[in-house]
Amino acid sequence: MPTCFAAPHGRPGIIVALSCLLLGAMACNPSAGTVRGVGAGSGAVANSVAAIATQPNGMVGGSFGTVMSPSGPPVTGTNAVNATPVDFGPNVLVFDANMPMATIQAKLDSIANKQAANHFGTERYAYLFKPGKYALDVQLNFMMTAAGLGTAPDDVTITGAVRSKATWNGGNATLNFWRGAENLSVVPTQDGNTMVWAVSQGTSLRRMHVKGPLNLSDNGYSSGGFIADSKIDGVVNSGSQQQFLTRNSVLGQWVGKNWNMVFVGVRGAPSGSWPSAPYSVVASTPVIREKPYLSVDGNGAYVVRYPPLKTVSQSMGWLDAAEAPAVIPITSFYIAHATSDTADTLNVALKKGLHILFTPGVYKLTSALQVTYKNTILLGMGLATLAPTQGTAAVLVADVDGVTLSGLLLDAGINNSQTLLQVGTAASVVDHSANPTVLHDISCRVGGAGAARATSCVTINSHHVLLDNTWLWRADHGDGAGWASNPSLNGIIVNGANVTAYGLFSEHFQGYQTLWNGNNGATYMYQSEFPYDPPNQSSWRHDNVNGYASYKVASGVTKHTAVGLGMYGVFANPVVTDNAIESPLGLGVTFNHIITVWIGVAEGSAINHIINGTGGAAKSGSTTSMTSY
Repeated sequence: MPTCFAAPHGRPGIIVALSCLLLGAMACNPSAGTVRGVGAGSGAVANSVAAIATQPNGMVGGSFGTVMSPSGPPVTGTNAVNATPVDFGPNVLVFDANMPMATIQAKLDSIANKQAANHFGTERYAYLFKPGKYALDVQLNFMMTAAGLGTAPDDVTITGAVRSKATWNGGNATLNFWRGAENLSVVPTQDGNTMVWAVSQGTSLRRMHVKGPLNLSDNGYSSGGFIADSKIDGVVNSGSQQQFLTRNSVLGQWVGKNWNMVFVGVRGAPSGSWPSAPYSVVASTPVIREKPYLSVDGNGAYVVRYPPLKTVSQSMGWLDAAEAPAVIPITSFYIAHATSDTADTLNVALKKGLHILFTPGVYKLTSALQVTYKNTILLGMGLATLAPTQGTAAVLVADVDGVTLSGLLLDAGINNSQTLLQVGTAASVVDHSANPTVLHDISCRVGGAGAARATSCVTINSHHVLLDNTWLWRADHGDGAGWASNPSLNGIIVNGANVTAYGLFSEHFQGYQTLWNGNNGATYMYQSEFPYDPPNQSSWRHDNVNGYASYKVASGVTKHTAVGLGMYGVFANPVVTDNAIESPLGLGVTFNHIITVWIGVAEGSAINHIINGTGGAAKSGSTTSMTSY
């Protein structure tokens, strides 16, 4: 049997959005087309639900069922069904099942070819599929997302493929970053009637129903990924995947193993004895709120559906009536466009009590976005990117309840930012357990698209924050990647208590990849590479300690748990780090299923110990592991 834990409370390193005019009536519902509206780019207050009464908890009642708005100034206006159609801009393609499939396919192929190797380009695309049945090959490459607009995944069925291949890189998927698919059902008829999702970090499959088998590699290397809230009818073959997190899903079967596969709240998880069968199985998910998603209602109007918080859960929530999401009209959102919006216009919208839906693009920010109202949602499409230019944070979140940040890439600039995302204020004492802030599919990048600087990517000060698929990356390749040209000390600093991370990927920072100061934290699946490029040992040491631990739990912490950790060394020079993990001793601090791997390349380089001076060295091609500490 796999080890089951009771849940407590490497590699080297989407043409046009089609307007009603272009696509015609088949592509645009008259009540939900692509005419610009909702105050986008103007700073104007968007219309919301007429005659609503805001409740103390930010929940409001109206003609749409349960509707949620930020707890800022009340937002009033017209019924969403009769609202001005929404303009998602030129990089969102909305498809209707009545369109000729060949027409859709030609557009998909054009963008997929453009994005196949567009590793660090500025182009971003999002596909939206209205409810119906499609026969298509949807290939997702760099900076592309695809989503169904139904209430549940089976409302949109794609027969053919929704896939991520590694053909551009000879089958090597270790660079297949920044792409995702959600709220779709797929009947695979390509690749031997198998869905191929060969990916690495910064990717996600959410709210998916795969009506067949799923392969997680493409006849080459692959390095980490994330599946949540999904049903896979067939066999999941992990192939060459090094590590992977599957959460709140149902699997037909799982085959394959490498270094560490973590399953949290999954039915159909594999069995075996770790480490020979490297499966870490946690029977239920302690606490989570699934990612909000864009949808259409029965009248064809756009809404955002907002799933409820759940505790001690198993499998996906979209088959459970008890987990029916709240419904938020699109008129409660400011529709942001990178070509016209600035930090000022976005902050005006936030001050007026609006959520923000970021259409695909790179948003150059001269100041931080200030989230001050509880229940605010910042939702990105197509890997929308927030890029500070003046050394500020990209987003500052006040110490309030229930903020949601989803589907965003934070990109450091040439002027150093102390942090790119800060949640809460220092020394927070507020209990957010009943309505925590949640981060879904957040990536942070320092370098790669150019020289960049950030002391840290993410700083968590609030209590009870949930991180769900977080990739923090100091670039090891691309433009501006170098020890002096993209300096960054830490991937994440956690100061808040009761913070939980599902799928935390933190890589190549020059100090601690993860620094956890808050008490009672938990991590389920951790993947980390040490920096490739310390020029020598004297450049990478502190306090008479060689290197930095990847995962550092501060000495004052008395309770912490982590399950399924993998730390890898790819050192260009003969440097060592004394420990992969440093933590205080005590019965309340536990680590289970740890692996360290030396991948290369300099002889004499090593990870000397797994944790606190114990565990063997990973050096010269070796792998070491520890069942528990």
